[in-house]
Amino acid sequence: MPIFKIKHITNYKYELPVRDSANQIILFPIKDDYQKVIKHDLNISGSPEIEIFIDYYGNEVGTFTQNEPHTQLKIFSKVSVETFAKPLPQDDMFSSEQWNSLNALKYEVPYIDYLRQESFEGIIQLKETALNIKQQEDTPYQTAIKYCSDVFSNFEYIKGVTAVDTTIDEILKLRAGVCQDFAHVLTAMLRLTGIPARYVSGYICPNRDGMRGEGATHAWAEAYLPEYGWLGLDPTNNCIANENHVRLAVGRNFTDCSPVKGVYKGGFEHIMEVNVSVGYNDEDFNDNETYFQPKEVNYPKPSGTITTTRTKNSYQQYMEAIHQQQQQQQQ
Repeated sequence: MPIFKIKHITNYKYELPVRDSANQIILFPIKDDYQKVIKHDLNISGSPEIEIFIDYYGNEVGTFTQNEPHTQLKIFSKVSVETFAKPLPQDDMFSSEQWNSLNALKYEVPYIDYLRQESFEGIIQLKETALNIKQQEDTPYQTAIKYCSDVFSNFEYIKGVTAVDTTIDEILKLRAGVCQDFAHVLTAMLRLTGIPARYVSGYICPNRDGMRGEGATHAWAEAYLPEYGWLGLDPTNNCIANENHVRLAVGRNFTDCSPVKGVYKGGFEHIMEVNVSVGYNDEDFNDNETYFQPKEVNYPKPSGTITTTRTKNSYQQYMEAIHQQQQQQQQ
């Protein structure tokens, strides 16, 4: 039953004052039998009133506005979370019974949303790959584990290669990416073979072995299994998501789970800085507000060649795109 302390800072700096900034945040960890929020401090520059509601997927969502002109918007979330290990599936039902049970869910809410896969160019090929991996007598649990392992084995973890709006077709051509890319591919494979699957955003916390993506925002998938419920699968690390994974939100894809997004009036340049720190409750917690900066990354092109380019991390690219595409010009 580890207790983790997580600091998540998002900081926007604007070239000139902007106004009427309307924002949505999903920075509230899920509360259930396997995840307990001990303390949560949420500070936003200007101290706006935060309205909270529960969305269609059961996520706690906050909204706020900054109407006065401002040159900076800082969102600082600091939370202590206790996590508990979830027992693994017993998987003792006959395979055919389990698949029949899942088939009966195809028109039921909310599973209907988690079974429908948006079309993409390589959908037929990916479905063929998934069906070739699945053996006739495999249960949904066994199938999900195989798919998780397949994504881990056949995609290279490279930061900066993709953005959060990168399509599945692009990911399949690159055969590389980061956590949200692997989660999107895995959810597609699961859905294409009749297993409800959803995208999960959150944090991965340190362990003694070291894991890809630890100490940062993270993403993985959950597969729905008969007589068990949702099983977390982390294809980035080829493991079952359990007590080292802290969940923030679930949905069909990243768009449903974006931690921060918003619009503002003013067509000026801006910089976004993001920092996430994760540690154990008994460790010193650094409250210094430092931020990740763009780093040199290797960018593999679809042809297989590798070039070096300067880019921003995918979360940063997404947030800047949101503001650039949705901002309203000041009248």
